[in-house]
Amino acid sequence: MAASSVSDLPPVLFEDEHLLAFDKPSGLLSAPDRWDKEATHLVALAQVRYGPEAFNVHRLDRETTGVILFAKAREPLTRAARLFAEGKVRKRYLALVRGRLPRDEMTVDRPIASDPSRPGRMRLSLRYGRPAATELRALEKWRSGSLIEAFPKTGRTHQVRLHLASVGCPLLADPLYADGQPLLLSKLKSGYKFKKDAEERPLLARAALHAESLELPHPVTGEPLTIRAPLPKDFEIALKYLRRFG
Repeated sequence: MAASSVSDLPPVLFEDEHLLAFDKPSGLLSAPDRWDKEATHLVALAQVRYGPEAFNVHRLDRETTGVILFAKAREPLTRAARLFAEGKVRKRYLALVRGRLPRDEMTVDRPIASDPSRPGRMRLSLRYGRPAATELRALEKWRSGSLIEAFPKTGRTHQVRLHLASVGCPLLADPLYADGQPLLLSKLKSGYKFKKDAEERPLLARAALHAESLELPHPVTGEPLTIRAPLPKDFEIALKYLRRFG
């Protein structure tokens, strides 16, 4: 991995003597990648500033933005990881999707396993999968898609993305569980006029998933803790135009 500096760190959303929370941007790995050992990841960046014991409590997909929790030492890391494992952390995601939920409020309870035919991809599997459940709620609906909030009850890889796709609502621009096509204004706005000799710039060009908040008891003090991340610019722009032309 290339040399990194403190200036490479994403914004800090919360910090005390035990914990850190970052506002992870799209394109940054949470932790070392099993296939690309040289890729920059947030653990390495955090350890430059906070020392070798700084470590992520959970993960976000590479393209997913938002709240990611770190611990500064082994004991708070162990305690925080236990809270996640015991289902005591409420995780709220916002997703821009194609299609509409079958019901405005529903729970998808379908086991998830690795897809042996496509490394890095997951699949639904009653026989081989691990239990996975996600609560979904439609917040806004348009002709061409929806804004959905998701509350994963478990922490499987790609869980929200796969569960949404399984009910006919794949994330916009998701290359694994949809067609990967970016969101273009020309596809939303009738009569859109291209600028001569200019390539259209996508409104959003990555899987449209944002980890908006974490709610948990502080692993050391026990006090209620809520951490929120603002919408990233591309998500905000996409939402603006979907509301106007969607």
